[in-house]
Amino acid sequence: MKKPKLGSKAPELVGEDQFGRPVRLADHAGQYIALYFYPKDDTPACTAQACALRDAHDILQEAGYVVIGVSPDTVARHLKFATKHGLPFRLLADPDLVVTKAYGVWGPKKFMGRTYDGVHRTTFIIDPQGRIARIIEKVNTKDHAHQVLAGDTIETA
Repeated sequence: MKKPKLGSKAPELVGEDQFGRPVRLADHAGQYIALYFYPKDDTPACTAQACALRDAHDILQEAGYVVIGVSPDTVARHLKFATKHGLPFRLLADPDLVVTKAYGVWGPKKFMGRTYDGVHRTTFIIDPQGRIARIIEKVNTKDHAHQVLAGDTIETA
């Protein structure tokens, strides 16, 4: 699957957050959204990324960003992860990969000589009009908030 192009309308969000509430782009119309995709709750890199965004959450909000994380984990697993680490933002459960595939971040990966399908860690900045403004593909998990705020992006077309 292909990633949405810069300037294109962002694919809709379909699913529930860690509290079982529906998540929709329309809920955040007129705001910037940092929509970040990550492989799995409570793994070292994913936890570092979530905690970096948590630690800078007030700054991100002041800059006008709504943060939403997406992974194939379930609502229950997201709730456990968010509670354990005090995450103040929504985590979209995508066990059927509907949103992940719509954003083109599911595909072949390699780890220790093994090839498998998985989530490619990627963040999409969605502008207030619901269009893809930036794409961050080389995510620094420990300093991701800075990447979002600084515009340190790899843009693809």
